[in-house]
Amino acid sequence: LFSSRFVGINASDINYSAGRYDASVKPPFDVGFEGVGDVVALGLSASADYTVGQAVAYVKAGSFAEYTVVPAKQAVPLPSVKPEFLTLMVSGATAYLSLKELGELSEGEKVLVTAAAGGTGQFAVQLAKKAKCHVIGTCSSDEKGGFLKSIGCDRTINYKTENVESILRKDYPEGVDVVYESVGGEMFDLALNSLATKGRLIVIGFIAGYQNPTGLQPIKAEFLPAKLLKKSASVRGFFLNHYLSKYKMALKDLLEMYERGDLVCEVDFGDASPEGKFTGLESVFRAVDYMYMGKNIGKIVVELPHSVNSKL
Repeated sequence: LFSSRFVGINASDINYSAGRYDASVKPPFDVGFEGVGDVVALGLSASADYTVGQAVAYVKAGSFAEYTVVPAKQAVPLPSVKPEFLTLMVSGATAYLSLKELGELSEGEKVLVTAAAGGTGQFAVQLAKKAKCHVIGTCSSDEKGGFLKSIGCDRTINYKTENVESILRKDYPEGVDVVYESVGGEMFDLALNSLATKGRLIVIGFIAGYQNPTGLQPIKAEFLPAKLLKKSASVRGFFLNHYLSKYKMALKDLLEMYERGDLVCEVDFGDASPEGKFTGLESVFRAVDYMYMGKNIGKIVVELPHSVNSKL
């Protein structure tokens, strides 16, 4: 049994609560995908590997809870209970595994990251830079652009004030080799048109449509076969659950990078949101709203204060 101290907000929380991931689950059901906290009680089999008070992280549906029962094999031991570790569980691992398995990055390639200043975009930028690529990041404000430059992004494009398509056409006439795409809709079409010969477009999400009844934003897909053929290009989907066999290895590598100071894990607690910091489960809906308004820089995390009057 874990006592959660921090829980992570993901764009797909809204898909899960809308029943898009598992239509057989009927409300009411628990939501949330990840948390970090302390072990407060142990089952017999778990006591060989864990101790009460130990810092752990977990990824499982239903993590928006103050106390969570997690099978020992799903828990990840941590050096301490820090929100930065939470950024790596889903967001960091998604960037790491998708770029490694599907990106086939090589030195000097051009990588476009959409929603680059978001929870997972920040890692796609940094990991592509570590692979010695030229990184272009789209974002929605100059403040986000400043953050992206601070983590090594070579070129930032504020899509609210700049024309992404014309900038890419003018500055990258040969196209981009890899796109890390999480926006969908018009941004997907634009990214597809910007691919270089043998380019790879990795779909890790399509947040632009998640709030629609269907969860989709229309794309101009009827020309997709012709566009891919013409460029020997590919569109590749990535869903973290299909790569769980490589998850622990990815996480170990990411944790080591962070501990060495080689990886920035930006956390956004919502201090700049209208009602202030996201504290307690009751602020989860505010945190999700904040993300969909495009306000966050880095990974949105909600802090769950420890109750002195705990019933446990």
